[in-house]
Amino acid sequence: MQKYSIAVDIGASSGRLILGYLEDGRLKLDEIHRFENKIVKKRDSFCWVVDKLFQEIKNGLKKCKELGIKPDSIGIDTWAVDFLLLDEKDQPLTNAVSYRDPRTDGMMEAVFKLFSKERLYLETGIQFQKFNTIYQLFSIKKNNPEILEKAKSFLMIPDYFNYLLTGKKANEYTNATSTQLVNAFTKHWDHQILDVLGINKEMFHEIKAPKTILGTLTENLVSELGFDLQVILPATHDTGSAVIAVPEEAESIYISSGTWSLIGVENYFPICVTKALDYNFTNEGGIDYQYRFLKNIMGLWMIQEVKRNYNDEYSFAQFVDLARVAGDYKATVNVNDDRFLKPDSMIEAIMNYCIETQQPVPSTPGEVAKCVFDSLAASYQEAVAEIEEIFEKKFTKINVIGGGCQNEMLNQLIADVTHKEVYAGPVEATAIGNIAAQLMALGEINDIKEARSIIKESFEVKKYLPAQQVIS
Repeated sequence: MQKYSIAVDIGASSGRLILGYLEDGRLKLDEIHRFENKIVKKRDSFCWVVDKLFQEIKNGLKKCKELGIKPDSIGIDTWAVDFLLLDEKDQPLTNAVSYRDPRTDGMMEAVFKLFSKERLYLETGIQFQKFNTIYQLFSIKKNNPEILEKAKSFLMIPDYFNYLLTGKKANEYTNATSTQLVNAFTKHWDHQILDVLGINKEMFHEIKAPKTILGTLTENLVSELGFDLQVILPATHDTGSAVIAVPEEAESIYISSGTWSLIGVENYFPICVTKALDYNFTNEGGIDYQYRFLKNIMGLWMIQEVKRNYNDEYSFAQFVDLARVAGDYKATVNVNDDRFLKPDSMIEAIMNYCIETQQPVPSTPGEVAKCVFDSLAASYQEAVAEIEEIFEKKFTKINVIGGGCQNEMLNQLIADVTHKEVYAGPVEATAIGNIAAQLMALGEINDIKEARSIIKESFEVKKYLPAQQVIS
């Protein structure tokens, strides 16, 4: 009997419920429900509205019933690092503060005074970003210690939604690794780090791997929705799910291209060597306890903000066309500069960087867009060179997956600057990887190798050659 799985994929600007199922050996997708997500200001903090997001998950499931669809399972993935702390009555102690909130300013340096940077990397293998969970928790420890004293449960955003669905608490592995609090070798919470930082280790739950069947819906939800289904843990970190959908290509680097750009390779063991630390690569958990050795690069967030700064006057496709027209303009910025994390005006931040570095200042929407795309391609080129240096080998292909793979100009730029073949697709990589994990848990797909073979046959992938036009 055919199995139907629902992928709940929530990103920084929107969320979707995607129905997935196998038909004639191919994976089929149908979008059931789409909704908005955004950061809002609550008092002095930038927050996610998790109650609204959970209501949208329920709205999507109700649509399934209206459409006569009875899903067998559901899996939730979101962005990484953010979390909620629950009290003894399982009520949130704070709002779901976003990683873009400035509360972590200076916290990384404060942590290093207690636990050295080198030792922290050796233990966790996670790259240093000012917004990592460890620094968010340390900020609470320093500024609101009473909150940590009351906290009985630590749940990351998808963990919290899974708890609301099932009444069961667990921390999923791929997202847990992004906290910089999981030991890269034991794959458990690193109690030594928690003890040194004075963070209560009792509030953390058992780490469970992707493909774990967490349970069924609570009685109240079954009554509200009119049906029951199994809640399965995919790779709840959206990049972890996206990487599952990388087509089978030997000697390949992947770029998961969306609000963030994640560039790296899959590996069977963590690489915590000095050079990886110096280049700030991370060893995040993947499916089947593989490691995603990658670098987190500021991605299409920059053009998203530019679009917003221009009052949404231009579409993303129009920005690509305008950038092509501005072909003679040349300037690049360091996309990982903290000034681009959450500026009041992305356009002004880009212009000021160009002024400071004595480069031509963009004066038109097309020049701003071209600066963003050229800068992203340059950052990818640098990361590729670093990966090849660390692995002491040359890679021949780059797989670009996710929504950003639809930007043909950027795909061609990547091929041109890296001198490698670029394969773009699938677009819905995160939802695909989420559903694949569920179907593996349900016994519909045997393993990751079979999943990737099915994905490769099911979705379009475009090929780009250096300094040439797109060919199919």
